[in-house]
Amino acid sequence: MWSETTERELTTATLPAAVAKLLPIPSELHALQTKANAMTGFLKIEKLGKAYQSDKPVFSDVSFTIDKGEFVCIIGHSGCGKTTILNVLAGLDTATAGHAFMDGREIAGPSLERGVVFQSHALMPWLTVRQNIAFAVHSRWPDWKKPQVNEHVEKHVGMVGLLHAIDKKPSQLSGGMKQRVGIARAFAIQPKMLLLDEPFGALDALTRGTIQDELMGIVRQTQQTVFMITHDVDEAILLSDRILLMSNGNESGGHYVPGGLAEVVVNPLPRERTRAQLHHLPGYYDMRNHIVDFLVSRAKAH
Repeated sequence: MWSETTERELTTATLPAAVAKLLPIPSELHALQTKANAMTGFLKIEKLGKAYQSDKPVFSDVSFTIDKGEFVCIIGHSGCGKTTILNVLAGLDTATAGHAFMDGREIAGPSLERGVVFQSHALMPWLTVRQNIAFAVHSRWPDWKKPQVNEHVEKHVGMVGLLHAIDKKPSQLSGGMKQRVGIARAFAIQPKMLLLDEPFGALDALTRGTIQDELMGIVRQTQQTVFMITHDVDEAILLSDRILLMSNGNESGGHYVPGGLAEVVVNPLPRERTRAQLHHLPGYYDMRNHIVDFLVSRAKAH
């Protein structure tokens, strides 16, 4: 009842509107579809495709929108093209087919309007926490004076709870602290969109949970638009408003079928949810089981 594109809806989406209207749609689904259709499409992906071999695209015809202030996660097995899509959005890679637009303009190359947090912290080891973030802030606002930059840096370091370590170098920080610095740096340039490439994948479970909570708090405070790659189903359910499920390319019936966007799951849980209460919320296990079932048995293109 929480999926935008269950198998039936995937069918109705391809039918003419007059025919689709004849098919019964549960009231809960109708409400979710109405909400999805009302999105402004701050980010628009249109028929995106990527091929390293012309006859075997990694994925094709990927289309979706992200509304301003929305948190969207993408899940799929390795090789389905998640990171390629994120890199296209970051301007670090180009698609073989299709287009990506943000705020009405086509994405062409990197931009400070899109902040990226990678799997590794990507900090400059010879600079302190303060200097790493200040470098990014200077790039964003080159006319700012040092006191203004310093105030801005301290504000964002405080948001991730690292003021006590602001003048330390990365070698003096734990893995979780380094990722916090990367998150603070991304938020400090006040991007229109934040792109997260499995930023917590290398962290232990306790540290990951703590930073997830911090990220949720900052996103709610700033109303940041976020696109995030994750392999963690619980993480996606905790953080996201919608979850994109990607299928892998597959040889089927003697011919190759490229991967793509198989389904979009709308998260019906209260947005103010926390990790501690997540597994007590009605609908949590149904949604989790649906996503796990997809990954286990339906993640290959047919």
